[in-house]
Amino acid sequence: MPPVNKDPSDGLFRTDDGPHQIDIIKATLVGAVPAERHLSALRGCFSDNAAYQAALRDGDRLVYAVQSGAADGGPGALQYGLGVIQPGRVGLEFYMTKGHQHTWRQAGEVYLALSGSGGIVLQAETGQARPEHKTDTVRPQDATGLADATDQARFVPLTAGQIIYLPGGTAHRTVNTGTEPFVYLGVYPADAGHDYDATAASNFALAVLAGADGPVATSRADYLAALSTSGNSAAADTLGELHD
Repeated sequence: MPPVNKDPSDGLFRTDDGPHQIDIIKATLVGAVPAERHLSALRGCFSDNAAYQAALRDGDRLVYAVQSGAADGGPGALQYGLGVIQPGRVGLEFYMTKGHQHTWRQAGEVYLALSGSGGIVLQAETGQARPEHKTDTVRPQDATGLADATDQARFVPLTAGQIIYLPGGTAHRTVNTGTEPFVYLGVYPADAGHDYDATAASNFALAVLAGADGPVATSRADYLAALSTSGNSAAADTLGELHD
């Protein structure tokens, strides 16, 4: 294993040379310390607040963790992170990351799904065209079926072995739609930065929900409206009608 030194200023790991080892079975980046986010850190992310409060009373469960590494911090340097989202839901909504924009808006990113099943919500900033995406490997038949619920956002399903490019200017949130941890590797410019405030106020426009026949990406506004008028179980029926 290469010599590793933790930089206390940013929590990243600097390697002098050689590779880090990814343990796929344990879903860990060997030698890195995970930054964990529990339910309490995702306040405002889930639409069903009653279900969120009930979940918190049941215990502040781990939702996801990211383990990061970087070769250096100079110009042109790349950073990589191993993300692991646990399976679970709050109401109908699957466990997910907080989601963010890059502080340096032009910074792109590449995600490689390693195990489990999930996907990524892509969203353009207000006034921009809907974000495009490129997926390596043959696109699965449902890759567009769950997608366009708004003009400026889409959900792209991902399974192990698929890679997706996220263009600059695109907010992104990763979601676990399966029954086991969803593990993925992200690679991006070391100076990209994370701007969580850009999406915190209004949240993402899409909610990824458990439907009768599998995951459904729907307008968050529609889901909130259904919740406010009918509650969680009836909301599922209402949203089912929207997608028939």
